Amino acid sequence: MASKAHIRFPAKEQIQSAFGDLQALLDRRASTAEAVREHHSHGESYHPAALPDIVCFPHSTQEVSEILRISAKHQVPVIPFGAGTSMEAQVNAISGGITIDMREMNKVLRISPEDLQATVEAGVTRLQLNKALANTGFTFFIDPGADATFGGMASTRASGTTAVRYGTMRENVMGLTVVLADGRVIKTGTAARKSAAGYDLTRLFVGAEGTLGVITEITLRLHPLPEAVGAACCTFATIRDAVETAIAIIQFGVPVARIELMDEAQIEACNRYSKTNYPVAPLLFFEFHGDSQRSVDEQAETARQLAEEHHGTGFQSFRTPEERATLWEMRHSAYFANLQIRKGAKMFTTDICVPISKLADAIVAAKNDTAQASFPAPIVGHVGDGNFHMSFLLDPANPGELAEAKMLEEKIILRALEMGGTSTGEHGIGIGRKKYLSVEHGGAVEVMSAIKRALDPENRLNPGKMVEPQPLFADSDKT
Repeated sequence: MASKAHIRFPAKEQIQSAFGDLQALLDRRASTAEAVREHHSHGESYHPAALPDIVCFPHSTQEVSEILRISAKHQVPVIPFGAGTSMEAQVNAISGGITIDMREMNKVLRISPEDLQATVEAGVTRLQLNKALANTGFTFFIDPGADATFGGMASTRASGTTAVRYGTMRENVMGLTVVLADGRVIKTGTAARKSAAGYDLTRLFVGAEGTLGVITEITLRLHPLPEAVGAACCTFATIRDAVETAIAIIQFGVPVARIELMDEAQIEACNRYSKTNYPVAPLLFFEFHGDSQRSVDEQAETARQLAEEHHGTGFQSFRTPEERATLWEMRHSAYFANLQIRKGAKMFTTDICVPISKLADAIVAAKNDTAQASFPAPIVGHVGDGNFHMSFLLDPANPGELAEAKMLEEKIILRALEMGGTSTGEHGIGIGRKKYLSVEHGGAVEVMSAIKRALDPENRLNPGKMVEPQPLFADSDKT
C-alpha cells in the first residue's frame, strides 16, 4: 500500500458535489451503487480492494474530458479502469475518487490494412479487434493472456507470449488520444511509420499506468498473418537445460514467434486443469511463423537440434490449427490451473526480466529461494525475452505467508537488478513494486516525479501509483 502520508481522501462534500455534476453530464452512467463500486475496487492482484466513491461510464473522449474537468473543479482523484485484469493494483482506488470505466468506449474506429494500422477506442479488447480484422489478412499479435482492453494494455505496457518476435505494446502503439488532468485533449504520434519531430509523447504515456493522463484512443501497428505456422514442445531433465536451450535458440537467430517455459509444478497443475498429459518435467513450448511450410520446418528442426544438444527429449511437432489451439489454450489457462493447486488461494505473481544471458541463473536461483517456501510457487516464463513469473499461491487468512512472499519477491527482484534486469517485465509498477523504482533507476526517478508534477500538479491521476509528484530541484537549490 502507498505511504499514508501521500493518501488524501476527498471530503464527503466534494464527492457529493462532483457526483451532482457527473449526473448532469452522464445521467445514469454515473453510479455510487455499492455493487458497482465494489466491482471496480480491484484487479487480479493480492492487494486489498479499495473502493472508488463514484464510477462513470463515458461514451466519448469529450465526456472523459468533462469528467476530468469535474475532477479538477472538486479536487477528486480519477482512476482509469479497463477489463480489471491488472496484476499490480493499478485500478484500486486507494485514495477514493472517480473511477472511469472505459469499456463502453469500445468502437473500432479505423482499419487501414494498406498502412498496417488500426485505431480503436480504449475499451476495445484484443479479441474484439482481431474479430474485426477477420478476412483482412492482418492481426494484432500482442497477447497478455487475458482479453484485456487496449487502454489497459497501453497503460501497463503489456506484452505476453509473442513479444519475443513482435515486441510489446511500446513497439506496437503508433499514436494516442489522451485527456490530461485539466481536461485538455492531446494527440500523440502520426500515421507515418516513423517521426523525429519533438519529444516522444506516445512512449511517455504508454506504461504510465494512468498517472499522467487518461488514454481514450490508440492507433496500433498491425502484422500480416503468417503464411505458415507450426508449434512444438520438448521436455528437459532440468530447468537449466530448458532455459539454456531457449537462450541458444535466440542467440542462434531463430525467428521464433513464441518460446514459453513451464516447470514441473506448473505442468502438473496444467495437466490436471486442462486434462492434458505432458510429462511432469520442465517443458518448452515453441511457435514458428514463416512465409512457407519449408521455412517453419527449418526453424523447428534447428530448435530440435539445439534442444537435443541440451539434453532435451521427446521433441514433438504440432501442425494442425486444432493441435496448436489445444497447446496454447493449456498455456493460457495456467493462471486458473494454479488457483486449483490450492483452493481459495490468492495469487502473488513475480515478474522480473533479465538479460537472456542471465536468465538460467536467475530462474535456478529463484527455484532454490522458494524450495522451502510454505506455499506452492510454480514457474511460467516468456523465456525468449528473459521474463518469467513465479506464482505464489497464498492463504489469504495467513498474513505470515504474505510476509514470506514479499521477502522472497524482494530477494528475487534485487538479484534481477544486480543482473542488469528489471523488477517488472510486463505487469507494471502499481503499488507493490513502487519501492524498487529508485533502486532500478536511481536519480531518474526524480525526473519521473518532475514529469508527474508538470502534467498532474494536484496529483489527481491515479494517485499513489508509480511515483509521487516532486519538483525537479529542491527548494534549497533555487536561486
